[in-house]
Amino acid sequence: MRHQKHDLLAPLPGTARQIHSFHFGPHPANRKIYIQASLHADEMPGMLVAWHLKQRLAELEAAGRLRSEIVLVPVANPVGLEQVLMDVPLGRYELESGQNFNRWFVDLSEEVGNAIEGKLGDDPQHNMQLIRSNLREALARQTAGTQLQSQRLTLQRLACDADMVLDLHCDFEAVAHLYTTPEAWPQVEPLARYIGAEASLLATDSGGQSFDECFTLLWWQLKERFGEHFDIPPGSFSVTVELRGQGDVNHPLASLDCQALIDYLIHFGAIAGEPSPLPELPYPATPLAGVEPVATPVGGLLVFTALPGQYLEAGQLIAEIIDPVNDLVTPVHCATAGLMYARSLRRMATAGMVIAHVAGTEAYRSGYLLSP
Repeated sequence: MRHQKHDLLAPLPGTARQIHSFHFGPHPANRKIYIQASLHADEMPGMLVAWHLKQRLAELEAAGRLRSEIVLVPVANPVGLEQVLMDVPLGRYELESGQNFNRWFVDLSEEVGNAIEGKLGDDPQHNMQLIRSNLREALARQTAGTQLQSQRLTLQRLACDADMVLDLHCDFEAVAHLYTTPEAWPQVEPLARYIGAEASLLATDSGGQSFDECFTLLWWQLKERFGEHFDIPPGSFSVTVELRGQGDVNHPLASLDCQALIDYLIHFGAIAGEPSPLPELPYPATPLAGVEPVATPVGGLLVFTALPGQYLEAGQLIAEIIDPVNDLVTPVHCATAGLMYARSLRRMATAGMVIAHVAGTEAYRSGYLLSP
């Protein structure tokens, strides 16, 4: 194991922070896997899974079973991790800018495309290496003006040349689910099976330039630009893995999730061994554009009548909003049939608040598809 420390831009003297990366397996290697946890710093299940994974990877490395380089960042957001206000962790948005920590990673597709124009050839491996080297150089030229930009650049530089990027998150109250692209789904489906993903949500571009999509979108955009004349392989695929809800931080679950990731990496060929049999897929993949964000029209006490993991019919009751002053009870129904995979942790809703997400099978939304 190689432990590297990456200094972030300090906003003030005496406030320097670092990102720690742990590198396992051969270097250089034919393939590279990048895994990070808790980019939203109030989402802890992934950090515990990463801790379990670090112990397992060290054992597998000592046994000579690692075929690929595996880079692990168990604390991807030291900036947000320290944001605790009156005993409430606020790790989703940076307090200074109000920006979501998992949005607006730098888009270098045009810059890289301009750099490789005229250099592409008939060999897809040559084209892949050309794109990766130019992407690394483009990221190296970027300068950060803020601590947040410095953190984003550090993470992008660590992951930019990985064949696989796994970003470990969780929701508020949820079943295990994941986000990836339709193009990557054949490679990701085994992960969905091993992790027991009850919803797998697919979109090529969900908006917001999130961490996972800043890699897949670059390769997709370069293929759109040059693919008619040159073979542009899918040089990277990314998955956001949602490890249930914020309260699901315990060793039994983390151990199961760690083993699921190990099983998937064996199946992928990054770890030597006999792959475990693939479990059944709990729920088929559906378009992210088919997800219904169910909102309440009024504020009040939020009393759920449906659980995460429950399949709902169109028009089914999800919750009641109770006004304890005038005794008004407002029912909230879903409009779409599908699996309710996540719901809010809050129990006092404000008017217009999204209280749950239902994965429908038919795409009907467009544009920005993510939560704020």
